[in-house]
Amino acid sequence: MSMGKILVVDDDNNICELLRLYIEKEGYEVIIANDGGQAVTKFKTEKPDLIMLDIMLPVLDGWQVCREIRKTSQCPIIMLSAKGEVFDKVLGLELGADDYVIKPFETKEIVARIKAVLRRVGGNTQTDSSGDSSKKEVSFDKLVINLTNYELKVNGEQVDTPPKEMELIYHLASNPNRVFTRDQLLDEVWGFDYYGDSRTVDVHVKRLREKLEGVSDKWALKTVWGVGYKFEVKE
Repeated sequence: MSMGKILVVDDDNNICELLRLYIEKEGYEVIIANDGGQAVTKFKTEKPDLIMLDIMLPVLDGWQVCREIRKTSQCPIIMLSAKGEVFDKVLGLELGADDYVIKPFETKEIVARIKAVLRRVGGNTQTDSSGDSSKKEVSFDKLVINLTNYELKVNGEQVDTPPKEMELIYHLASNPNRVFTRDQLLDEVWGFDYYGDSRTVDVHVKRLREKLEGVSDKWALKTVWGVGYKFEVKE
């Protein structure tokens, strides 16, 4: 039985076949696309569990593919790139990528990252027939954050929220009044060590504030100047 389906997207067929060899050894099924157009089509038809996505692609580049997929799906995406600039990492994270790997890479590292990302998101997109025992939900005045279904409700109304914003607010609200640094949030929410500009956290917090500002006087998403952020709950 396959452990899951991985869509590998790269215009270098040698890289695709190398990744296929190592990923299939771990028990996953591998589908390959060599350009961004194929990637979007195969994503829709094959419904993979995770996407390994190169940035420099013909037809549509990796950023465009990521945007297209994020319009309809929370499928985990690991970006692949020969570029190591901070800008690329930040843009990838802001578009909703789950991880970022720089070429050249060790195949063992790729397999480890795939397993780590799938572990992190495991169960979030599947129905739990055993009941609510594993339900990830926190509630406050006029606010319900349900990470099992990726639903944010404000005043009883569902608010459209991208996956990473959901994971960030859930993480903060699950630890009320605890202050997190930006680096801690990148490591614990994005799930990998991130080096460089941490402004992507500020971008996500800003978007969350636009949705949550002034909803209740019993809690607030607060900036702790010089340190980071916290979800403040008033006694």
